Amino acid sequence: MTAADGSPRPIVFRNGLVLTMDDAHTVLEGADVLVVGDRIAEVGVGLAAPDGALEIDASGGIVMPGMVDTHRHLWQTAMRGYGADWSLTQYFVWYYLEWGKIFRPEDIHAGNLLGAVEALDAGVTTTVDWSHGLRSVDHADAAVDALEAVPGRWVLGYGNIQDGPWNWSTAPEFGDFYRRRIDGKGDRLGFQMAFDVTGDPAFPERAAFEVARDLDVAVSTHSGVWGATGDDSIRLIHDNGFANRKTIYVHSATLSADSYHRIAASGGSVSVSTESEQSAGQGYPPTWTLRKYGIPVSLSMDTSVWWSGDLFSAMRTTLSADRSREHLEAHAKSETVTHHALRAEQVVDWATRGGAKALGMDHLVGSLEKGKKADVVLIKNDASPAMFPVLNPYGHVVFQAQRGDVHTVVVDGRVVKADGRLVDGDTLATAKQEVAGTIEFLQSNLGDAWRSGMNPDVPETKVLDNPYQYTDFASGSTHGQE
Repeated sequence: MTAADGSPRPIVFRNGLVLTMDDAHTVLEGADVLVVGDRIAEVGVGLAAPDGALEIDASGGIVMPGMVDTHRHLWQTAMRGYGADWSLTQYFVWYYLEWGKIFRPEDIHAGNLLGAVEALDAGVTTTVDWSHGLRSVDHADAAVDALEAVPGRWVLGYGNIQDGPWNWSTAPEFGDFYRRRIDGKGDRLGFQMAFDVTGDPAFPERAAFEVARDLDVAVSTHSGVWGATGDDSIRLIHDNGFANRKTIYVHSATLSADSYHRIAASGGSVSVSTESEQSAGQGYPPTWTLRKYGIPVSLSMDTSVWWSGDLFSAMRTTLSADRSREHLEAHAKSETVTHHALRAEQVVDWATRGGAKALGMDHLVGSLEKGKKADVVLIKNDASPAMFPVLNPYGHVVFQAQRGDVHTVVVDGRVVKADGRLVDGDTLATAKQEVAGTIEFLQSNLGDAWRSGMNPDVPETKVLDNPYQYTDFASGSTHGQE
């Protein structure tokens, strides 16, 4: 869908319900979004379009900015669903201690390729690849090769769980990789350094932070993870002068008031992965706390080895978890919540503009405004009874829509999904083939451990004795009743 000179064909979304996500959160009914080149040319009603423009009927649908995921381990997509019954401890043992070290560059490529295609299919146009499986520069090259093969907007979060960040970040080959593969690549491929701070008083991570400062790139770090990274990590980052507005703290679910104040004062933000925090046990999803401190929030899905790879699930679970905690806190005081503090509108903002702000890309993406990059999503599914009527558009995006309702996706002015199907089906086919090779490799190397790793032991449970044993439900007979 390009013009004769290879430039993107102009596109106009017609007669949609447009969520601009601008500063005023303007909502336009029966409106158009005009894309010319890689930019949004106009948003309004009854727009004139250039000759030859691709007209997309958005009636009955919702037009919104592409979603932004600020923390996703794409390399683990090759093991989709494998760890559905894992605890966080089992995840650490499997990837950090036992088997993450056997992943080859081609396995990183396979997971990244499938995960990147999946993100676009679900309307996530910007994704941080929190890539902590990069044991070598060859692995990093494979990760970037996969990202560049998929027409989305990516940020590589370079990490290596098999080595200390003070080692891999200061190695000459790391700097060479950055200059060779990242520097000067434009706004389609960004870069972060992704590593955790353990709380060691010696603060060995200082060297990695200094590299990040020299390169002028952000650091993303798992913080507030129960039993792993706590308040000491936040204090060390802050007291050593490395906490700033670029820093993204992932999870941040079990921190003290002092740590939250430090994050807020330094302008940092938190990437919340609610499905992860609920299931793995980093701590209670923290948006109900972050709101008290005014800490900016973005959303992420974490890893497909456990959870769904879309932000519809992230929005839904985040809003539900926040409200659940609000109710529990009120009930503990014998009170009732009569008006919800967190609204669907705010959660949609976190999934779009919030992510863009966290990444320092708010001037480019995250809202549908004239002059911004044309990353646009149309949610429309005339065959779905759940997509009619659309009365509260924000509530519909959060609680009613799902990835199957993503009709059209545009990135940088180019259509990458149309009429509910990816434009480039060949890349998906290639990704499936590569992932099949990775699974075969892992199964052959793990042997019996493949099956046992996927099915961890179930702890013993004991049902409490019930003093009200009046009825034998199995036989239907009664005892002790006249």
